[in-house]
Amino acid sequence: MAELDMAGQKLGDPLLEEISGPSPRQILRKRALGHLGLIFGVSVVALLLAVAIFAPLLAPHSPYAQSLGERMLRPVFMGGSWDHILGTDHLGRDYLSRLIYGARVSLLIGAVAALISGVIGTTLGVAAGYFGGKVDAVVTFLINVRLAMPVVLVALAVVAILGGSLNVLIGVLGLLLWDRFAVVMRASTLQVVRREYISAAQAIGASTRRVILSEIMPNIVNNLIVIVTLEMAHAILLEAALSFLGLGVQPPTPSWGLMVSEGKNMMLFEPWLVLIPGAVLFVLVLAINLMGDGLRDVTAPENRS
Repeated sequence: MAELDMAGQKLGDPLLEEISGPSPRQILRKRALGHLGLIFGVSVVALLLAVAIFAPLLAPHSPYAQSLGERMLRPVFMGGSWDHILGTDHLGRDYLSRLIYGARVSLLIGAVAALISGVIGTTLGVAAGYFGGKVDAVVTFLINVRLAMPVVLVALAVVAILGGSLNVLIGVLGLLLWDRFAVVMRASTLQVVRREYISAAQAIGASTRRVILSEIMPNIVNNLIVIVTLEMAHAILLEAALSFLGLGVQPPTPSWGLMVSEGKNMMLFEPWLVLIPGAVLFVLVLAINLMGDGLRDVTAPENRS
């Protein structure tokens, strides 16, 4: 005998599904597919991530191989050869290969730096918002101290002292970009902690860990997503700026900021040396920001049904 619900309808009946409406997962999928910014951002980031992962298979040449006899060859769209689709740099290295391998550096630095700063800032922000009192005062003081330190100048000083290795750059950026996480997570936690369901969870004896992980974090994660993408883009731009100044990723490691720096002396005569890596850097940062905004719009609690 078919199982019946309280209204006498068969479970799985199309009429019952029509009355109950679409599921939250279906609503989420529909909203995501209708968000053009999210689709563009995810597509571009996924494409560049795939390029970075499969760089050895996609790069037509070694990004380190030099050939002074083939230096400064122009790209195909400027009359160059198909052997070097995007031309070569001042040392005869294939520009497309260096661009492909440069995606690894940018995405690695952006992702790991955002992860490190996210863990630090989120922990401090949630603790300040939930416990308040002295904890909030200490965290607020730390945030003020961090905001008083100019990121670029501190990063320049530390990298100049310790050297411009990839590990140093990731560590410096990760330890300098946590303030926005702390500020936003503190404000979001203060809003959520006053809700009735938090009081109810505390009243039934739920532990602090359970309240934070099960009740608070799911309701502030959409704000966290936005900050993660913003700081990831920020870290990528800072790496490019430091590499441009000669204190970031050191040659011959491929880096988009370093490629812009190496091409700046020929910018008036061969502008493509700067425009190509600059355009790719612009598209990546734009895509990351659009992806963050789109994920925030899709996962916002006020949009759930």
